[in-house]
Amino acid sequence: MLPSLFVPLVGVLFVGGFSPASFGWAAFGVVGTVVYSVVRWATFTYQIVGDRLELTRALVSRSVRTIPLERVRGVDISTPPLHRLLGLSVLRIDTGARGGGEKQEGELNGVTAAEAERLKGVLLRRARAARGQVPEAVQEEAPATPAVPGEAAPSTPEQIHTAVPRKWLLYGPLSGAYLLTPFALAAGAVGLAFQWGEEFGFGRRAAWDLGKWLWTHPWLLVVAALLLVLAMPFVGAVMYAVFNWDFTLRSRDGYLVAERGLINRRSVSLERRRVRGYEIVDAPAERAARVARVWAIVTGLGDSQTRGQLLPVVPRQAALTVTAEAVGEFVAPLRSHPAAALRRRMFRAVAPWLFLAAVGAVTALVTGDWEWWAPTGVVLLPAVLGVPLGLDRYRSLGHAYDGTRLSVRSGSLRRRQAVVERRAVVGWTLRQTWFQRQAGVLTAIAGVGAGSGGYAALDVAEAEGPAFAAEVTPDWLAPFTTKPGPPA
Repeated sequence: MLPSLFVPLVGVLFVGGFSPASFGWAAFGVVGTVVYSVVRWATFTYQIVGDRLELTRALVSRSVRTIPLERVRGVDISTPPLHRLLGLSVLRIDTGARGGGEKQEGELNGVTAAEAERLKGVLLRRARAARGQVPEAVQEEAPATPAVPGEAAPSTPEQIHTAVPRKWLLYGPLSGAYLLTPFALAAGAVGLAFQWGEEFGFGRRAAWDLGKWLWTHPWLLVVAALLLVLAMPFVGAVMYAVFNWDFTLRSRDGYLVAERGLINRRSVSLERRRVRGYEIVDAPAERAARVARVWAIVTGLGDSQTRGQLLPVVPRQAALTVTAEAVGEFVAPLRSHPAAALRRRMFRAVAPWLFLAAVGAVTALVTGDWEWWAPTGVVLLPAVLGVPLGLDRYRSLGHAYDGTRLSVRSGSLRRRQAVVERRAVVGWTLRQTWFQRQAGVLTAIAGVGAGSGGYAALDVAEAEGPAFAAEVTPDWLAPFTTKPGPPA
């Protein structure tokens, strides 16, 4: 727990001006935290009792948190840097509660790496047995005593779906998630200089004067910006590698297990029977390089953007192969959407900018102030760029059903294709705005009790929307679509 004290201790020293009193308070904080940590460690126990896991804490008052094993949906293991040095791990238990907060999930922070692996296997096997998924004859009981430190956890059959080669980590900067890291670091340094300039000895005024001097030498700002731009792909690749180093996806005991990370190694388990599909996500740069990312669509999964990741940026064909093997293959081609959907996307991508340009031109003609022509020309640039954007957004539209799974796709700057099992659909919403009615299109949303809760086929033809819903769930819509027979 000592590293977590670093920031507040630095704050105490800064506020106290690095005086003897501030050092005394900092020492008091360290000693107090050590004593508090020792007491917490000595008064915390965990045990499996029958069909439940009990976490007992008796620091001031005795509290017992009980987690029924049948509610255990996954067990995650992470090893932050200091934990790794000490041979420890953090084990978190996913109970399927939305949000996955501390009040819904259990955590064992600081168990040995061997004990974390042993306990993970025990909890997952017991959880499946509690739900009646494993015959009693093959249930494995947990040892009465913890495993010997350094002893390997019991081996279980597994299937490795993919082990991402390290050279594929070079695709990481294409996702754009880490490309702005150099600018974020520069902004943080500037903010720190203005916030703590006095404490560092050069004064806040000096930082302000430096900023004004740089403003009078714009070429230096240009050079700094160019250096930051040049650093973007390198820093992006490094950051991406740190989070996704040695990414491995495997199946084990009815779970999909994803392991990744260089500094903080993390293992996430997703119960396969609760996986309802997957999302393939890509951006324009990723599409140009033919790569994509994949997330699982899982019922009751908290922190799905982190815990639900099935694949980092990998070649698109590899992503399709792995998802087909690990979750299920989707074989139907996506159906195109009507021309009205194209007109709507082109209008929204171009019309607002053309309107602003027209306002600028009219203002220049009425006032005779020709300086208005400059911003008018600038506004026309995004209107021109909006044309390929609108076309790409239309090309991205699609929906299909292959008899087992349905798929919908939309977006351009972040294109998402969701593939969902038919059994996961719990309802339909057919939505039509006033503008959609004029264009003769509507949006069909498949309600799913997993992932984001609903996946939409945008701007399909008015007849195609109900037909798509009836194709996927014919029994539900039959009473509303069957025409009555002739009167007797």
